[in-house]
Amino acid sequence: MDSPEVTFTLAYVVFAVCFVFTPTEFHSAGLTVQNLLSGWLGSEDAAFVPYHLRRTAATLLCHSLLPLGYYVGMCFAASEKRLYSPSQAPETWRVFLLLALTLPAIACALIYYWSRDRWAHHPLARTLARYALPQSGWRAVASSVDTEFRRIDKFATGAPGARVIVTDTWVLKVTTYRVRVAQQQDVHLTVTESQQRDLSPDSNLPVQLLTIRVASADPAVPAFDIRLHSTEYGELCEKLRAPIRSAADVVIHQSLGDLFLETFASLVEVNPAYSVPSSQDLEACIGCMQTRASVRLVKTCQEADEGECQQCCCRPMWCLTCMGKWFASRQDPQRPDTWLASRVPCPTCRARFCILDVCAVR
Repeated sequence: MDSPEVTFTLAYVVFAVCFVFTPTEFHSAGLTVQNLLSGWLGSEDAAFVPYHLRRTAATLLCHSLLPLGYYVGMCFAASEKRLYSPSQAPETWRVFLLLALTLPAIACALIYYWSRDRWAHHPLARTLARYALPQSGWRAVASSVDTEFRRIDKFATGAPGARVIVTDTWVLKVTTYRVRVAQQQDVHLTVTESQQRDLSPDSNLPVQLLTIRVASADPAVPAFDIRLHSTEYGELCEKLRAPIRSAADVVIHQSLGDLFLETFASLVEVNPAYSVPSSQDLEACIGCMQTRASVRLVKTCQEADEGECQQCCCRPMWCLTCMGKWFASRQDPQRPDTWLASRVPCPTCRARFCILDVCAVR
């Protein structure tokens, strides 16, 4: 391949991936299906269900056209291959063109099937029909969803490609190609997994991501997973009518303090350990009086006469949890991004130390 072909291919692959998965930069630039076709899609706030009926169809069609767009671009980037004349193009490119034409053809056929009877065959419409009363249809249920979505007290979170919305009656998950729907009174919710991330790209803070399984009592309604930050868990519980069960091995940290304590403990584990002399007995932690003292402050971040940290001469008097709570209590609540790199005074002798100076007792 010549240089123009390589350049165009790499550029188009990056564009296609970003157009499908839409990072923040593409959203800011308006390069999304929702923004480009906003005139036809209408307003999500005004009519949630009709908006997503059209959005999912338009997204499927636009994404299916990406291979054809690549072929058209290569007609100009590699003009010597005569791709503009399929009969003269290499056989590999003729096969690719056939595939590029087949995908949008299948997408158009599927969208036409969905749109028959005023979108009655769309997966979203068929899901809503399962919740309709015998004397009404799926549009009555859609009207209920639209009304509740317009209320300002709904719970909403997540990235544009995986939004979670909870209203007074409904649990909704909006993805690129589908909208999952479940009625609150019929669902069982279970926290199945938690993932700890050391730093969030948005706030530079440790975060915990929870995966919650939403299973309907109706076996015909497929179950689905929603994901959210643990700090949003309390707000979600307030909006839900049904309780959320947790798997036995899942621990939920609902506050920033809980997340910090876990990160604090993980950082202390990699610090050098402090060996207690055999003649010294460990006493109960003077903070909680529940467990034995388990940490000692030893300046290890720099040499003894360098930096802002100071050598603490106190014997082990605090457990790891209480020392972490003390460290967090001395921080600025408005600047949590500075907590891990800050220095605080020893709770007993006031010698300044950082997290690197907290050593576990062995």
